[in-house]
Amino acid sequence: MTANHTDYSIRQAFDPATGAQMGSSALRDNFHIGNLFVSGRVNLTYTHYDRMVIGGAMPTNTALALETIKPTGTPGFLDRRELILVNIGGKGSIEVDGERHALGTRDMLYVGMGSRVTFASDDASTPAKFYLLSAPAHQKHPTQLIQIGDAKRIDLGSRETSNERSIFQFIHPEGARTCQLVVGMTQLAPGSVWNTMPCHVHDRRMEAYLYFDLPETARVFHFMGEPTETRHIVIANEEAVVSPPWSIHSGCGTSSYTFIWAMAGDNVDYTDVDAVPMDMLR
Repeated sequence: MTANHTDYSIRQAFDPATGAQMGSSALRDNFHIGNLFVSGRVNLTYTHYDRMVIGGAMPTNTALALETIKPTGTPGFLDRRELILVNIGGKGSIEVDGERHALGTRDMLYVGMGSRVTFASDDASTPAKFYLLSAPAHQKHPTQLIQIGDAKRIDLGSRETSNERSIFQFIHPEGARTCQLVVGMTQLAPGSVWNTMPCHVHDRRMEAYLYFDLPETARVFHFMGEPTETRHIVIANEEAVVSPPWSIHSGCGTSSYTFIWAMAGDNVDYTDVDAVPMDMLR
């Protein structure tokens, strides 16, 4: 579906029993999100998992406004929503209610409920790529820019277990306030390929992953499903995947990579997870 320069699709929610019956094509149709970054377009996917919207905006020669879409049921996209944007491309800017915010690569901007937003790139030859994440909001919090150098950094894992990585928490209890969005970025060290293993679920929140920094020929095998009924989806560079609350969300790549994780649901507690013992996986 299209509105001016915005394309959008809708993803329904499924129970775990239905998910367990899906083959590769059905899994991709319902949980994989591709074509996020298209020159001069805004692409949005409205999910029925906690009403999360996942999208990408890639302005080139002209600025792009964040337009409303029919599923939100509101005159303005953010009338009853909050928004987080992470730039994974060239330098750009986001105008929020007339105020310009400059974003370098891997910088994040939180935008509160009721705002009007416009995207722009500094150089059309190396355009910004804004990854969008939006969820319903119950109150307005201030717009806040968090540069990658100001994110809360946690170094975890080891080369021996192929999961040496750095976690950058953009949203945490000591940082920007949100209604329900929690967003961060994980960068794997060269030679490390595993993320979120040992795995977990959190029935109180859904999650979405965007994988990037992958070579053109590399892939990530993203694992999902109930712990005793796992499935996988093959992900290429700058593609995303939706993780239902009942599903694990782990990945193993053919090379190192970076991914942005985002959650929406009942709380904003990063540590609120239900660990899955390795001997439970099937």
